[in-house]
Parts: sequence; C-alpha cells; structure tokens
Amino acid sequence: MFIDSHCHLDRLKLDPYEGDISKAISAAFDNGVSGILSVCINLEHFQPVLDMTRFDNVWASVGVHPLDLDGQEPAVETLIQLSDHPKVVAIGEAGLDYYYSKDRKQQQQSWFVMQLTAAAEQQLPIIVHTRQAREDTLALIASHGSRESAGVMHCFTESWDMAKKAMDMNFYISFSGIVTFKNASDLREIACKVPLDRLLIETDSPYLAPIPFRGKSNEPKYVPEVGKVVAELRGISVEELAEQTTHNFFTLFHKAAV
Repeated sequence: MFIDSHCHLDRLKLDPYEGDISKAISAAFDNGVSGILSVCINLEHFQPVLDMTRFDNVWASVGVHPLDLDGQEPAVETLIQLSDHPKVVAIGEAGLDYYYSKDRKQQQQSWFVMQLTAAAEQQLPIIVHTRQAREDTLALIASHGSRESAGVMHCFTESWDMAKKAMDMNFYISFSGIVTFKNASDLREIACKVPLDRLLIETDSPYLAPIPFRGKSNEPKYVPEVGKVVAELRGISVEELAEQTTHNFFTLFHKAAV
C-alpha cells in the first residue's frame, strides 16, 4: 500500500465521480493507496483543503505557494494557529520559483522565511517547491529551517547536488509522475541514488499524471504507478518500496502517525 505524500484534493477533476470527492478517495484506497496528504497552496482556500481531512487517512498542510503572492500573507502567527489542528501535519507548499516570477524574488523569500519559521516553531515538516532557485532555497532552509522537523523537496526535478545538500539538512526527496516519463533520464538516475530511507512518492495531482495516463487529469489512485517505476529502477520489489516509503511518510509527517 502506498501513500500519496502530495496532492491537491480540492483541485481534482471530479467528472468521473459525479462531482463526489469521496468516490475519488475511495477509488484511490481501492487501488492500493493507504493515505493521502492534501496540500494547501494559499490561505484563501485552506478551509476546503482542511475539509478533506474528514475522511480517514487523509491529512492536510497549510501554507502559501511561491506563485500565490497576491493573496493573504502567511504570517507566522496565522500558520501556527491553523497548524494546531490535529490533522494538519505540515507547513507548505512553500518555497521559491524564479522560473515564473523573477520580478518578485524578495516577496517569495520573505514569505518562505515566514513559513520556515512557523514550521520550526511548530516542529512540523515543511513542503518545499523549488524551481530555478537552488542556491537561495538551500540557503534559506539552512538559516531559518529546523533540522529536527526538516521537510521534503516535493516533485523533485533538480540536480543530484541539490538533493544531497537537502538530505544533509535532514530533508526527504519526493518523486512524482515525472519520473515515469521516458525523457526524464537524469531524474531517474537521481531516483536510484537517493537512499531508500529518504525517499517519498507523490502524484501532485491533478497535475503530472504518470505513464500510462500522461496527458490526463491526475489523481491519487495513480500513485502506485509512480511507485512501480521507482521500484523497477532501483531493482527492488514494489512491496518493499511501498513499505519503506510509507514508513518514511510517517517518520517525516510524524503528526499523522498519532
């Protein structure tokens, strides 16, 4: 059984399920998924994300994505208050994205620091999005993050050097459906190098559907497809990968294990 360590349940396309999110979640659980982390990207839509935790084995995060800069600021006090909820197990999705928003670097950095600070104070892991901002991402984590609560580099597509430096700060590395793409040879190599006890898998649904569903709307029930490819690349059984990544999930997102 796999855990989808990063998806956006509030954004899933529910046409196949007659608009019923419970059916999409049931479809995942029927397909070898044992848990789902529904990730927040802005505070305006935190409540719909939190509402998903009414289902068993569904947890939430609270935070602001680096490209959602026009909404409510992720003030440390606000994040602390919202993350006190028993099923909020992480801060984020936070981070830096210079690919789409080079002109707002200062604001991205400021908001990332707020979220790193809140995560450290709450001793919760932080979910990090990073794109074309390797040095600044690592520097801010080093100066404002917590090694004890650490976090995860989600939907990882960066270099092996960045992965190593993140793991040196006690971070986990998470792979999405991108690792199943035939043209992702460099990423596949990294997926083989990451120590098994530092590895997570995710869908990032409704985005980045894995092979053989590429081009379609993604959903948590497809996370085993990611796991199958990673297991094959590493030369281990799917069962071993599922067991280890589930253990890793509850180690990192320790509040979910309560």
